Amino acid sequence: MIRFFLLHGVFATLLSACWPAASAPAAPVVAPVAALTSEGAIGPAAADYISRGLAHAARDGAQLVILRIDTPGGLDTSMRTIIKAILGSPVPVATYVAPSGARAASAGTYILYASHIAAMAPGTNLGAATPVRLGGGPEPEEPQGGPAPSGPDKKADKPPAQAMTRKQVNDAAAYIRGLAQLRGRNMEWAEQAVREAVSLSAQDALRLHVVDYVATDPRDLMRQAHGRKFALPDRTVTLDTAQAPLIDYLPDWRVRLLAAITDPSLALVLMTIGIYGLIFEFMNPGIGVPGVLGAICLLVALYGLQLLPVNYAGLALILLGIGFMVAEAFLPTFGSLGIGGVAAFIVGALILIDTDVPGFGIPLALIAAVAVMSAALIAALAGVALKTRRRAVVSGAATLIGAEGEVVAVAPGGGWARVGGELWRVTCPETLRRGQTVRVAARDGLVLRVASRGEFQGGRQ
Repeated sequence: MIRFFLLHGVFATLLSACWPAASAPAAPVVAPVAALTSEGAIGPAAADYISRGLAHAARDGAQLVILRIDTPGGLDTSMRTIIKAILGSPVPVATYVAPSGARAASAGTYILYASHIAAMAPGTNLGAATPVRLGGGPEPEEPQGGPAPSGPDKKADKPPAQAMTRKQVNDAAAYIRGLAQLRGRNMEWAEQAVREAVSLSAQDALRLHVVDYVATDPRDLMRQAHGRKFALPDRTVTLDTAQAPLIDYLPDWRVRLLAAITDPSLALVLMTIGIYGLIFEFMNPGIGVPGVLGAICLLVALYGLQLLPVNYAGLALILLGIGFMVAEAFLPTFGSLGIGGVAAFIVGALILIDTDVPGFGIPLALIAAVAVMSAALIAALAGVALKTRRRAVVSGAATLIGAEGEVVAVAPGGGWARVGGELWRVTCPETLRRGQTVRVAARDGLVLRVASRGEFQGGRQ
């Protein structure tokens, strides 16, 4: 009985000790913070990666997305795609210019202004947001007498290129002012960044209220942003990021593939390989490999080019140049088509990408290398064609005269003979016999005139 009471007391003590822990509420789960990284020029691949990354973060229930960027700028269409994704994101976005030494120039400045939180690492800079003119060429200068006077003829006095540039600058200035008003940031400096291409360091950007924080790393940014409130379209969010887990969303195979095929240099090489592959397949039907490889390369190149600002005059010149170089191998033009084809190819490659944005130009060394290799390949084909032309004829109708055959059937005035592995109707002034060897003296359509071997040799002598 004493043992029973002792066991009962021990059990009650353990139960009372465990009861507070069991009845205590569970610690709330802190939503994670998603991290995206974009380095280099802003293009179709970066726009796809960031847009899908924001959607992924929303599905995973992230409370904040940190977009770390280091970019010299990028394409206007890709930049606007990213900004639309940020403005429509159900998750707040913090754009963070990092690491030290990075920059958010041109398109990066617009993305920074569009974000809910703008932050920079020490030693970084942003700005120089003037839109780059399409088509290249220097900026038209004002007339020496000063700007044209106002009046009815004002529009006619302005160069068209300068008028287009002013339209682009005014549009970009209005766009970034709207983003600054939306996020409550410095509008005056934003417009200066567009119109005067000014830049700021991290500390100056913080002082002028261009960015919200200067943070040494993403964790430092999360600690500084802890407790901030944001009014989203469907709810109000209060950040709890001081101890939140940080999850990196790395680019997948699709983003890496898109980044590769939208590289103008690779697109040019793939297009050249594709065209040559199809040409060789048409020249030698039935091989299969050049046609299959050429079709794949050409389609991939065209898909990449349609995502880029392509000058179609440059594309036409490239195709014309390759056509001229191929024609040089088959036409007796003594190099005129080949030289013209190389010149057309080089000019077309130089103007193929219709933008001066850093990271989207085709290197001159690559253009020269592809042109020289194309010319060398066409020269080699021309050499093979010339050697083939000098060779003796070994097949066809020209080889029938003088060829020997065997009579396989006899008929009045001739019969049938096997010549060169083919059965021919033959005629002969003398009577033929089966198995006799004859020589072809002439051809009349589908009938051969033959003579016995001895008579043929005597007639030739």
